[in-house]
Amino acid sequence: MKQYNTIKAKYPDALLLFRVGDFYETFGEDAVRTAKILGIVLTQRNNGSDRTELAGFPHHALNTYLPKLVKAGERVAICDQLEDPKQTKTIVKRGVTELVTPGVALNDDILQAGSNNFLCAVHSGKTLMGVSFLDVSTGEFLLAEGKPSYIDKLLQNFSPSEVLVSKKQKISFRETFGKHWHDFLLEDWIFQDDYARETLNTHFKTNTLKGFGVEDLKEGIIAAGAILHYLSETQHKQLDHINKLQRIAREDYVWMDRFTMRNLELHHSNAANAVTLIDIIDHTQSPMGSRLLKRWLALPLKKSEEIIGRHETVEHLTREKELLHALQQKIGSLSDLERLISKVATGKINPREVVHLKESLSVITPIQELINKKGNDPLKSLATSLDPCEELTGRISTMLNEEAPVNLSKGSVIAEGYSAELDELRKLAFSGKDYLDQMLEREMENTGISSLKISSNNVFGYYIEVRNTHKDKVPAHWIRKQTLVNAERYITEELKEYESKILGAEEKIAVLEQQLFTQLVVWMNDHIPAVQKNAGLLAQLDCLCGFANLAVQNDYRRPQIDDSTDLEIVQGRHPVIEKQLPPGEAYIANDVCLDRESQQIIMITGPNMSGKSAILRQTALIVLLAQMGSFVPAESARIGIVDKIFTRVGASDNISMGESTFMVEMNETASILNNLSERSLILLDEIGRGTSTYDGISIAWAITEYLHEHPSKAKTLFATHYHELNEMCDSFERIKNYNVSVKELKDKVLFLRKLVPGGSEHSFGIHVARMAGMPQQVITRANKMLKKLEKSHSGEEIAGSLKEAADEEMQLSFFNLDDPLLEEIRDEILHTDINTLTPVEALMKLNEIKRMLVKKKQA
Repeated sequence: MKQYNTIKAKYPDALLLFRVGDFYETFGEDAVRTAKILGIVLTQRNNGSDRTELAGFPHHALNTYLPKLVKAGERVAICDQLEDPKQTKTIVKRGVTELVTPGVALNDDILQAGSNNFLCAVHSGKTLMGVSFLDVSTGEFLLAEGKPSYIDKLLQNFSPSEVLVSKKQKISFRETFGKHWHDFLLEDWIFQDDYARETLNTHFKTNTLKGFGVEDLKEGIIAAGAILHYLSETQHKQLDHINKLQRIAREDYVWMDRFTMRNLELHHSNAANAVTLIDIIDHTQSPMGSRLLKRWLALPLKKSEEIIGRHETVEHLTREKELLHALQQKIGSLSDLERLISKVATGKINPREVVHLKESLSVITPIQELINKKGNDPLKSLATSLDPCEELTGRISTMLNEEAPVNLSKGSVIAEGYSAELDELRKLAFSGKDYLDQMLEREMENTGISSLKISSNNVFGYYIEVRNTHKDKVPAHWIRKQTLVNAERYITEELKEYESKILGAEEKIAVLEQQLFTQLVVWMNDHIPAVQKNAGLLAQLDCLCGFANLAVQNDYRRPQIDDSTDLEIVQGRHPVIEKQLPPGEAYIANDVCLDRESQQIIMITGPNMSGKSAILRQTALIVLLAQMGSFVPAESARIGIVDKIFTRVGASDNISMGESTFMVEMNETASILNNLSERSLILLDEIGRGTSTYDGISIAWAITEYLHEHPSKAKTLFATHYHELNEMCDSFERIKNYNVSVKELKDKVLFLRKLVPGGSEHSFGIHVARMAGMPQQVITRANKMLKKLEKSHSGEEIAGSLKEAADEEMQLSFFNLDDPLLEEIRDEILHTDINTLTPVEALMKLNEIKRMLVKKKQA
């Protein structure tokens, strides 16, 4: 316990898994938390005068229990035995070999194959903030710098599992970015410019960071330095796979704030079991491709040449379906190259994974051949950049068994014929019976004893047994070891020599296989950059093939990208909603045209549930898909490069931060109005509905006017239920009215979901209430109130009409008492003294009322 307490003192914030024999044990408060998370038994043990809580599990179950602890948000220090207990007479030396945290994990059971696991650091400077992201399992290391809103957007995009912050900035970090991040506090001195640069230069073996293009990002460099410091603190020293630092170039990508990413449901949705955009468009076949696609979605391109390059390749693949199918099949057989080569760097790769790495690299040559036969120029250029790593695959093939086990200690890792010494030892260990049979045959021939027998026991090992009848034929050089009733047992020099060989062989085999495998892994370190480059290129190829497959399956078309500021979508569809429709139901496609000259703002009115929000969202998603390099769900689309997408869609309270729906709405709208550009696309849905009608109309009017008069003339779609805003098109030349059409039948409404020119006069909210199953009395009452209100316009008249309508029907307001029979029944009920009625009289009275109704019906 003294040893345990000493080690625990170094890792006070972590759960310490303390290796004792075949178990990992936890003690005290750690044991209480561990037992609760894992659902294992909590016991107690007396340690002198103290009683200590205890919880543990077998060491071989570490991969089962460790992910549960980390996913529960715990930092876990793994303390192993650093020497063989057989080799020491004192207490076994122990030490922490790895500290696993939510953001620093290499265990496949903790990681998700198709998603990055980012560790992040945030540093706030005097004017700007710096942020850095590292996925230790793939080696991706990124940094950026900007205002808090930009850092917030990146945090949303990269969704780090753990965020490092300096202790003095803890409160400001939580106030700016919220309390839902899993943050870990580091000492303030770690966040220093000179210390960060020294840490980074030491790691990359450079004198300056200019080669990475990040030299001027002071706050970003401080954040990146803090991450590397944290890795050394968590016992992660072998980091050769982290060999470059990349800048997230803000000017290269479409700007979307966190509200927009949330509103468009790109990666996540607040609704349970909701389908997001990534769920629909991810047709990738490999984990590397799936991770890269999420990055492409988070950071859509702004450079038209790059976008058009992707479109050309996708178009080529949609035409060459055989090539597409063959490439997807090959990519589907790849293992996760990025994570496998990272395990090589950290020394955590097992023999089976090395074989998988070799098999994946072997797929590169067939991919190159396929592309060289039928690929276009961009694909051929990508294929040329791939490196089959023949030296690496050749050595692994020569050295390892095809069926190498996961666990090195299981043996049969190194292939036959690679090491003469190993082959000799295996021969000894596993072909011993043959050798003994040959020896027995030889001795029987030499001595003439036909009944010789070679056996072994625990007392003196191998021996030759001779029956008493042949005792006289025993050679003089045999040594007698044991006399039995009917036989004598002897040993020979040859037998003893063989015995020592065979007993040592198995131990030597284990040691030699370990040595040879370790040598191979160390040698493989030289090939890390080549394999990482391959992984990146194959991920790109996977994404482009995924886009082509998406286009073929869902009838997406190639958009036309140009440098204008126009947006023309013909027969556009919502990529997610169209996949959720019941079988046989077609999605109603719509046209949307926006420009900065004649139709800058489209005011969309229409009933609730008619599809206004879907039209807004699909417009943004079509632009996003196009600028990612994908085809789009439309008959055709011409898209002038968009540099910022803003959305204000749906009501969302932020009650935990003390903000109402209306406050959230105003915050998000203010963010839009303060960041406009001439290439922005703005989508506003029901602005102002969080406050009173007249406040709401006034605010919505003022916002629309501001957007119209702003020099940027930003393209805007504005969905509203305030029909009064339709009047704006008379005063403002670039505002046009559209509505989502409906067809009114006798007592119901058919939603046609078609966008047509002109304003709408009704909201049909009552019809929606009927569809929701509202009681008929409520629907009838609402219709009456609506008719009263429609006659009024001013606020006073509305209030007066409401009161008048309410007074008129105050008494038994759900009944129409114009009918004399109903009045008679009312009087009958009112004059009945319920307190004196017996149950039988009550039933008779009810029957009487029923008869009156039946008589009326028959009449």
